[in-house]
Amino acid sequence: MGRMKEKNILVGIAYNAYDPLTGRKIERASEESVEQTAKEALTAVTELGYTAFILPLHRSFMSFLNRLKDLNADVIINLCEAFAGYPQLEANVAAAFELLDVAFTGNDSRTLALCLNKFKTKAVLKHCGLPTPPAKLVDSPEAKVDIPFPVIVKPNTEDASLGILPDSVVNDQEGLKAQVERILEVYEQPVLVEAFIEGREFNVAVFDNSKPEALPVSEIDFSKMPEGLSHILCYQAKWLTDDVLYTSTPPVCPAQIDDALKAKLQETAVNAFLAVGCRDYARVDFRMDKKGKLYILEVNPNPDISLNAGYARALGAAGIEYRIFWQRMIEKALARKVKK
Repeated sequence: MGRMKEKNILVGIAYNAYDPLTGRKIERASEESVEQTAKEALTAVTELGYTAFILPLHRSFMSFLNRLKDLNADVIINLCEAFAGYPQLEANVAAAFELLDVAFTGNDSRTLALCLNKFKTKAVLKHCGLPTPPAKLVDSPEAKVDIPFPVIVKPNTEDASLGILPDSVVNDQEGLKAQVERILEVYEQPVLVEAFIEGREFNVAVFDNSKPEALPVSEIDFSKMPEGLSHILCYQAKWLTDDVLYTSTPPVCPAQIDDALKAKLQETAVNAFLAVGCRDYARVDFRMDKKGKLYILEVNPNPDISLNAGYARALGAAGIEYRIFWQRMIEKALARKVKK
């Protein structure tokens, strides 16, 4: 696509605007970061020669749709991770674009909805022969869980590590009951109880260019974590930059691993990407036990794409410019529209 054509394409950058008056009043740091991502994407596509504008999604979805109609963008960069503070409505935003026949980047509504449901995603991965830790979905603190301790306890339909705290890994029935009660009360949804894989943690960004390709592997370095804490990337470690858990869990990309492990992680990541129907981009998170066996924790079809986050770091490690990534995503979204 030439520069002259690029200048004639109008790009809208949609994101869920942070509003302290909507949604739950906890763990909002991940929401606040989306606006910065939108600004970074705006800079990138403007540098490419596109005309672009920011399209924040506030409390009124009708106002959002009316502005979308009035501005009449050729393509939308979809950075919406929630609506009204609820990640469970993320897929609905993509579905609205689909109903309106608007070209947009990123994953479709079906994949976004599937991957937000951790238990269903695990079932799909398992059906495709991909490794994932044993787990059970429970809706009561009294539910019987036949998975050996330690286990990790998570809300089933949240993203960005919401609900995952330093004490989410438990070693006995009392701890399990307490964590299940907490999630049921705070998040009002079923609880995923999953075997905790003690070992190393990796993630692999997948970039769907002409075909899905795995970018350089990233590993979380847990070596500087405070003693006595489980080695997990909890909410504080992901989002609270002044927290000791954030500073003591740095990512290393490219990971210092041998070629065989690198190839296995990248191959499995691409297979997971395809299994859940991803397109454009996603990130696959792994744990590896002390015997070297890999397990997929989740497929994130809408990862943090900001310049200081893991996906952009993997792009850089692969030698792919941030703005070129967005150019390819825009081209792909427009090509899907033409094919219809």
